[in-house]
Amino acid sequence: MMANVDWWMIGAATIDTLLMTGFSLLFTVLIGLPVGVLLFLSSPGQAMDNRAVYQTVAFIVNVMRSVPFLILLIVMIPFSRLVVGTALGVQGSIPPLVASAAPFFARLVENVLRELDPGVNEACRAMGATSRQTVLWALLPEATTGILAAIVVTAITLVGYSAMSGVIGGGGLGDLAVRYGYQRYQGDVMVVTVVILVVMVQVFQVLGDRWVAKLNRR
Repeated sequence: MMANVDWWMIGAATIDTLLMTGFSLLFTVLIGLPVGVLLFLSSPGQAMDNRAVYQTVAFIVNVMRSVPFLILLIVMIPFSRLVVGTALGVQGSIPPLVASAAPFFARLVENVLRELDPGVNEACRAMGATSRQTVLWALLPEATTGILAAIVVTAITLVGYSAMSGVIGGGGLGDLAVRYGYQRYQGDVMVVTVVILVVMVQVFQVLGDRWVAKLNRR
C-alpha cells in the first residue's frame, strides 16, 4: 500500500510544517514573552500594579485564546493577505498561528513568573532596582527553565495547529492529509502524515525535556 506514497511530496510537506512551526514559534515568543511579563508586572501586588492595564491586556489575551483556531484561520484571511501577501501556504499560515499561540504562551509566561519565590522581587525592590532591571536581571534568569518548558509546550501546540491549517490550503502535512488522504481517499498518505506528526511531537518533547533538565542541573 505504501508503494503509492510520493515520498518526495511527503518530504516537502514535512519541511513546510517545520518551517511553519519554527517561524511561528519565533514570532510567538517575541510577542508572547513581553505580553506575559506585562501581565505579571501589572497584576495586583506587583511592581507595576495597574488594574486597568492588567484587565485590558488580560481581556484581549482571553478573547484571542477563546476563538477556535479553525475559525481564526478563516477570520484572519484578509489580515494575512495584507501582512504577507497571501493567505495560503507556509507564509499565509504564520499570522493566524502566531495570533493563536502568542496569547497562550503569554499566559504560560505569566504563570511561570507567579511561581517564582516572591523574595526575588522583594530583594530587587530593596536594592532600588527599576522594573526593567528586575525583569532582565532577576525574574527572567530565574524563570529560564520554566519559560523553556513553556516554549516546548507551545511548539507542540503549533505542530497541531499547523496541521489544521491544511483545511484552508495552509501547506505542510495537514494540507497533504486533507487533499490526498481525505479528499482523494488515499489512506496510505493519511497514515504517513499522522505518523510523521506524532514522531515530530515526540522529538520536540524529548529534546525539550533534555534541555530543561540540563539547565536545571546547572
